[in-house]
Amino acid sequence: MSPETFGVVPSLEDLHALGARQQPSYDSSGGAEARDAAIAKLRTLPPLVFAGECDDLKTKMAAVARGNAFVLQGGDCAETFSGVTADNVRAKLRVLLQMAVVLTYAASVPVVKVGRLAGQYAKPRSSDEETRDGLTLPAYRGDAVNGYDFEAGSRVHDPARLVEVYHSSAATLNLVRAFVTGGFADLRQVHAWNTDFVKESGIGQRYERLANEIERALTFMQAIGADPDEFHRVDFHTCHEGLLLDYEHAMTRIDSRTNTPYDVSAHFLWIGERTRQLDGPHVELFRHIRNPIGVKLGPTTTPDDAIALAGRLNPDNEPGRLTFVTRFGAERIRESLPDLVEKVTAAGVDVAWVCDPMHGNTFEASSGYKTRRFDDVIAEVQGFFDVHRSLGTWPGGVHVELTGDDVTECIGGGEELLEIDLAHRYESVCDPRLNRVQSLELAFLVAEMLRQA
Repeated sequence: MSPETFGVVPSLEDLHALGARQQPSYDSSGGAEARDAAIAKLRTLPPLVFAGECDDLKTKMAAVARGNAFVLQGGDCAETFSGVTADNVRAKLRVLLQMAVVLTYAASVPVVKVGRLAGQYAKPRSSDEETRDGLTLPAYRGDAVNGYDFEAGSRVHDPARLVEVYHSSAATLNLVRAFVTGGFADLRQVHAWNTDFVKESGIGQRYERLANEIERALTFMQAIGADPDEFHRVDFHTCHEGLLLDYEHAMTRIDSRTNTPYDVSAHFLWIGERTRQLDGPHVELFRHIRNPIGVKLGPTTTPDDAIALAGRLNPDNEPGRLTFVTRFGAERIRESLPDLVEKVTAAGVDVAWVCDPMHGNTFEASSGYKTRRFDDVIAEVQGFFDVHRSLGTWPGGVHVELTGDDVTECIGGGEELLEIDLAHRYESVCDPRLNRVQSLELAFLVAEMLRQA
């Protein structure tokens, strides 16, 4: 895109005047003065990512849109400040590396790795309030807004948390970069990425067999003198939902190379299903930033909606700029997706299609836990692939909420977790995530779908 396409980023006041949805209310925590102080502080802080890195990801996403690569986006539903530890970050990175190596080796397709981390601290909510045992408090909106503990002081919307988001994201990125460049991401670690609780599972054993094949291939290549840098490092990018206008606007900077704006809080940002109004402030902000961006599309999305969003967010139809992330649910994917893909494609829109098989398949178990059935997750991905295969279009990737830990939040899968198991280790502060074994199982199943695609 030319610099003229982006124009001047609108002021934060102008964005809020458009009627921003899902934003915090700071009336009880210092009000506008405290909010302005937090924003002013953020504007002085260095970028978390760099414009050139965003451009690199955009090039990779263009390959995804062309059908020459597959994108894996995964990580926490909602990060927490307390979760910024070396062990937690390593566990998330490890499962994403394992999934990527399964997809790459088993399906013979380049995999673009994008972590849903270092910024995923805010969540949209369907209700502003939550009631327990007769007590009503503001809903938890992620650590960027308020605390998870169900008591009045914790649930106050506090703008100082925006600055803490920055510092927690910086710490996470430092850890990721250290692991990626320090040998942890070396393909020769392919066995070390498999821990005992995974090795004991059927999926872990299948992974070990694949790891043995990779090890033999690496040994052969080393014997003939081939040892490229790609064996020792990976390109890893970050993403999150650009929900909080105050934070994302403060993290938008003018790139000295191109004189155009980038949101330097992450390489890739997306607009959620609840905030994708064509005349809304999120679309208005995102149409100015030069990052690769995405939009979540649910079952209410019409083809005209998607085409209009593409025209607004990517008027020059720049390859790699725009991704549509569909989230229909297993029961609706086959009826809702074909018309959307067919008409968007017929309109000549250059877009990568990615499947979010998580958010349309959430339900409440009899025990009160929010959960998802692994079979529903797989059914939506399979429907996504089948629709694209029938239309001759490319199923470009998956966007999954997952963790590298042995949690019990989604039922089913090879471990055959039941609803009664949810209480064993349910650790998510918002939505249920696939655990490490389920994530690996998903990767193998998606690799089979990719072979057919």
